Amino acid sequence: MITLKQIQYALEVSETLNFRRAADNCCISASALSSALGELEKNLGVDLFERNNKTVLLTQFGKEFCEKARKINILTADIETLATSYFHPLNNHIKVGVIPTISPYLLPTLLPTINSKYPKLSLELIENQSSILIKKLKAGWIDFAILALPFDLEGLSYQRFWEEDFFWITHKNDPKALKKEITADMLEGSNLMLLDDGHCLTEHALEVCKIKNAHRYAIEASSLMTLVQLVSCRMGTTLIPAMAVKQSLASNPLVSAVHLDEPGPHRTIAAIYRPTYPNVEGINLFVNLIRNVLKNSSV
Repeated sequence: MITLKQIQYALEVSETLNFRRAADNCCISASALSSALGELEKNLGVDLFERNNKTVLLTQFGKEFCEKARKINILTADIETLATSYFHPLNNHIKVGVIPTISPYLLPTLLPTINSKYPKLSLELIENQSSILIKKLKAGWIDFAILALPFDLEGLSYQRFWEEDFFWITHKNDPKALKKEITADMLEGSNLMLLDDGHCLTEHALEVCKIKNAHRYAIEASSLMTLVQLVSCRMGTTLIPAMAVKQSLASNPLVSAVHLDEPGPHRTIAAIYRPTYPNVEGINLFVNLIRNVLKNSSV
């Protein structure tokens, strides 16, 4: 007999291709996970994984099994969500994915509001890049994600709820720091630093500024906070979204922010979810909270 736990364990191993890491993610011991999957393979009569001391690979059967298992995992999660949402859409457990260029500026003010308004909500947050969150969403590992558009949503549903522009961050002693507005062509020679590959903010900034030679502006930084700190050390300049301005200026008194005077909005924030997700009302309530928080915190 196949159990849901065994299905979830198999899916976790298929994602990590590492038994110890999968066990940690499932909050069980590696031996317990291995035993559960061994029992599953025994019941099926076919191996799911090729494994030795160094590597784990999916067999052909394992690949087909996991494809169907993901659908079962999604439907199971949706059934649980449907049942709890009948009592109240935000009184249950919800997993939300957020990209790194949103979470540090939204969550500190959003979470106290959620705790106050919906004390029974059990919220699990996963921070990662857009492409990874889309995969987790489609596999049923999260309920919805907060992303910046435009981005390829691969057939998923979405609800736009916020628009914002970019601000140019430079050292306060830069003569251009006194300007109220700056255009993209004025950024030439400013040593513009952007996040490394994989961050959609970099793609959005390049598109807004009509920059084609992207490699000139990349830097091995994984957060906007790091870039702003580099600006304060006169290493260059950067672009950040409006929601990040107040926090960035407060923590870095040596930098100034100038609005980027290019056609906007420069990015749109949206909630992304599966078309079959049963608790859309919960997403609507969550989005309304975010919208109100952003209205009170953005420049």
